[in-house]
Amino acid sequence: MKNILILIFVFALFNASAQDMTVDKLGSILKESADKIEGENGRWQFQINETVFVVLTDANNNRMRIISPIAETISLEKHMLEKALIANFHSALDVKYAISEGVIWSAFVHPLKELSEEQVKDAISQVYYANVNFGTTYASTSLIFPGKSANDEIKEKEKKVKAKLRKT
Repeated sequence: MKNILILIFVFALFNASAQDMTVDKLGSILKESADKIEGENGRWQFQINETVFVVLTDANNNRMRIISPIAETISLEKHMLEKALIANFHSALDVKYAISEGVIWSAFVHPLKELSEEQVKDAISQVYYANVNFGTTYASTSLIFPGKSANDEIKEKEKKVKAKLRKT
């Protein structure tokens, strides 16, 4: 009985602290964060330091995404896409590099209702930094998940190629 009461108490605390992000609240946060913003509730386009963002929501299915176009994939070198995939594992953290309709994007996808205001602001920051760091560090923050970085992978490949060239 005591364990059941503890579980009920913990569950009640969890529900009391659960987020309740709405499309209207999200719009207010975006307006505070953006240099320029346009659109309507649930679909916005905005800029921060000339970097373009798009936010799409689907309140009926409790989903939202914050995305920022980086470049057309046809203009990229193959190693850049490989580095982006490596970064998805190590340094892109809560955002990911994604390709849609021939464009590479930095993207944050999350359930809408469960977001807090701080998570939205952090997501905007990470989408921004993943965009501007594409082609260099491919990082969304200064935090790198433990493991090899994209640069370590490239250095290893370069060593192997150089070793093969020395043998021939």
